[in-house]
Amino acid sequence: MDLRPDEISALIKEQIKHFEDQIESKDVGTVMTVGDGVSLVHGLDNAMLGELLLFPNDVYGMVMNLEEDCVGAVLLGSEGTIKEGDEVKRTGRIIEVPVGDGLLGRVVNPLGQPIDGQGEIRYVHTKPIERVASGVMTRKSVDQPLQTGITSIDAIIPIGRGQRELIIGDRQTGKTAIAIDTILNQKGQNIYCIYVAIGQKNSTVAQIVEKLRKGGAMEYTTIVAAGASELAPVQYIAPYAGCAMAEEWLEQGKDVLIVYDDLSKHAVAYRTVSLLLKRPPGREAYPGDVFYLHSRLLERACRLNEENGGGSITALPIIETQAGDISAYIPTNVISITDGQIFLQQDLFNAGFRPAIDTGLSVSRVGSSAQIKAMKQVSGTLKLELAQFAEMQAFAQFGSDLDAATKATLDHGEKVREVLKQAQYSPRSVEEQVISLFALKYGFTKKLAVKKVSEFVKELYQEMKLNHSDIIEEIQTQKVISDELSVKMKEVIGAFVEKFLQVNKEG
Repeated sequence: MDLRPDEISALIKEQIKHFEDQIESKDVGTVMTVGDGVSLVHGLDNAMLGELLLFPNDVYGMVMNLEEDCVGAVLLGSEGTIKEGDEVKRTGRIIEVPVGDGLLGRVVNPLGQPIDGQGEIRYVHTKPIERVASGVMTRKSVDQPLQTGITSIDAIIPIGRGQRELIIGDRQTGKTAIAIDTILNQKGQNIYCIYVAIGQKNSTVAQIVEKLRKGGAMEYTTIVAAGASELAPVQYIAPYAGCAMAEEWLEQGKDVLIVYDDLSKHAVAYRTVSLLLKRPPGREAYPGDVFYLHSRLLERACRLNEENGGGSITALPIIETQAGDISAYIPTNVISITDGQIFLQQDLFNAGFRPAIDTGLSVSRVGSSAQIKAMKQVSGTLKLELAQFAEMQAFAQFGSDLDAATKATLDHGEKVREVLKQAQYSPRSVEEQVISLFALKYGFTKKLAVKKVSEFVKELYQEMKLNHSDIIEEIQTQKVISDELSVKMKEVIGAFVEKFLQVNKEG
């Protein structure tokens, strides 16, 4: 069959008309080396720092080194199926995590994937895990209290919304217990909580989840878990992922509490990654940028002004010390970044004073501006009284004959300690704290034996709840102890002391 030239021309024109340009641009590299959770990739000249790379078998990696002839990437999954010569694709996306209310009540890994067996997480959008902290002009001073439910903290080392308060101490001194009690105490306070577990045993994380569930705290809490069995890169990104989730609520004008447990293990994970990527070490064999590692994380905690929504992120980083050495490299780094520290002493813990907070070395740089007025009224002299008690106690060990004033100081100091003692997982309301410290301040505990003080404080609050709820309501609403309320409280507590002494005498 012969085709005429005009038919051929028409055919070609028709083909051109329906021709779709299907040229696809792909940035593809090749694996040069792989091992220990780290891979060097050749050929990705346009890769960005922090970008997600796709390795074979759906294993993701993150770009951490940009070198002249290759990029260094850390793997966020198993390296068992990856070998030299494999193809690596750029995704064009900086590493990001799902954010939003769908994460509440869930346990996720640092990539935002659920690990609690409760199905997929519903989310609308994602956020990059790294972000520049809010600028100075968008911030507001910290003046709203974040009640921990722990009397010795709320009275002596108060924490404000938007503050960064370090919890520091040796292992097994109750650091995590303080953080968990604080999360439990946020019930009904309209605060979202995020607990980031770095390098902990999965069984420990499961126990914490169960404790929060029993306390009804999981409904406003998200757990980000990077267990001890996870690769170092996964542990490294965990706190940044948790912070990105917190920033979503911050931008909505909400208050968030985030706990990093703990940043010592985070620094170790980063050191592992750095040395595998052949980054130069700094002093004490740590890479010199460990300070930047934590400062860029903790600076993201802030309180925004009203024009920017008025939300806040309060950060409680945890650091583990060796033999109480707070002058070591990582502790001094984080102390200089935060707005104060809660220091836990092994000796106090062993002596049965729990929470084992050393009120001498602990400090809050926000101070009484993060307390309600009623708390300021009853707690102003506590730190001084405990310091005098510690000094007198050391002095009393060497002398047998003590004058009356010294005996009175020692007796009062022991009673202050009894009031500050608190069982784990039993946070106290601010009203209960104010009433117990009021009784202490005005000498109502003088007639009591030291061993009876704790029982007296507990029964006093029960008496107030049952028969004098108007006093509790006034402290709740007015947040101050007026002269009239002070007189009324003295009458009620005075009568209760006599009743308590009578019952215990008969007993």
